[in-house]
Parts: sequence; structure tokens; C-alpha cells
Amino acid sequence: MTRLPVSLQSLVIQCIAVLLAMLPHTLPQTAFPFQPALWQFALAQGAIAAGLSIIWRQPAWWPPLHFAFLPAVLLAQRIDAPAWLYLAAFLLLLAFYWSSFRTRVPLYLSSRKARQALASLLPQAQPLRFIDLGSGFGGVPCYLESRFPLGRFYGTELAPAPWLVSRLRAWLTGSRVRFMRRDYAQLSLADFDVVFAFLSPAAMPGLWRQARSQMRSGSLFVSLSFTVDAQPPDRVVTLAEGTRHTLYAWRM
Repeated sequence: MTRLPVSLQSLVIQCIAVLLAMLPHTLPQTAFPFQPALWQFALAQGAIAAGLSIIWRQPAWWPPLHFAFLPAVLLAQRIDAPAWLYLAAFLLLLAFYWSSFRTRVPLYLSSRKARQALASLLPQAQPLRFIDLGSGFGGVPCYLESRFPLGRFYGTELAPAPWLVSRLRAWLTGSRVRFMRRDYAQLSLADFDVVFAFLSPAAMPGLWRQARSQMRSGSLFVSLSFTVDAQPPDRVVTLAEGTRHTLYAWRM
């Protein structure tokens, strides 16, 4: 089960949760007199699916999605919204999560504390080339650009909507940050002095292999929240309680 892609795991989890939630309906009323209503069934199925998701150690955003899936379907049926509204919602989600199925990297946004801590790791008085892998709305490189006038800053994002937002943001503010709509796996990390990533546990092993094979000696690889099993970090910066607020840095 754990070898399946997360999307297939989730499909199996939902099916198992439906079967388990239906058990009270299969029992004789003398053995189980309480027959849940449809909304109670949906909540029970969601709770079971969320529990199974935790047991299988899926990423942290999956249990809430499992819990809300069937209740959301029932709610949508009751609302009886026009068909075009569902199409619009689907296209909007597709624009923001274009590549999540393949890369297994959702849209994460770094906090201001994380940006400040990252800035403390960068050299102040020398030129540098910095890239944010999976740059989202461009908050990290735009924040750093104003504080490091000798630096050249880049961001790469595969999902079209966040990439477009970051490009508009740079244009409106006069920023020199270059935002590329490209898969970071197709880039050469040898061109950069600092590589920053806020991705997901699923993406880290492959990214670490890429960083080790491409980054120059003395360059810096920084990950927010997610470490790698292959090698302990050279520096750990804890911003607050919980691994989501921790910077891990490796000197190549």
C-alpha cells in the first residue's frame, strides 16, 4: 500500500472508508437499531478516511481533505449550483495546482519569519545568484532582492497561476527578479550560489540527488521544513515550534 502513489492511496482509502461506514446499514436493526442519516454517514466516512490517511502516513494536508471530501460532495448536491460554476472552480484549481499530481508538491507559502531567517544565512557584501525552487507567488526572492543589492534573484514555478501572479508582482513593483515557468528538475543548479526550496517530503530525495550532482563546491542548499535522510544538515535554524518552521542548510 505504501508503495502506491499518494493519489492511488487516497482512492483506496476513500473506498475502504465507504465500506466501513456502511457496516451499520448491513447489520440487523435488532443488533444495531440506530440507522444513521446520510449526513451522519458522510461524516463517519470522512472521519474513517482521515484516520486511515494518518495510519498510512500520508502528507499532513491529506487527512483534512479525506474528511471533507464526501460532505463537500453532498453539500454541492444540495446547493444545486449551475454546471459552469463547477467547471470554473475546476479550472481555477487546475491553474494553481497544475503539476501537484506529478511533482507531489502542493502550493506552500513561506512566512515572513522564514524569509528573515533565510536572509541571515546569505552573505551581505558579495554578489550571489539565488534561486527559489517552486517560488509560488514570488515572496521569497522579492523580499531578498531589496536587502541584497549585489544579488541576482530567480524563481521557478510550474503551476501557471502562481507563476503569472509572481510575474505581475515583479512588473508592478519594478522588481528585477526573473520568474521562470519551468520544472526545477530541468534546470542546472550549478548556475546558482544559493538554492532554496520549500517543497514536500516526497520531492526531497530527488532534489537532494540533483543538488549533490550539480551544485558547486561552497554553494549553499537551504530547505524550509523538509530535511533529507541522506545527510544531516550543516546548520539548523528553528523559527518556532514544529518542523514547519525550521530551516535546514547544507554547504556543498
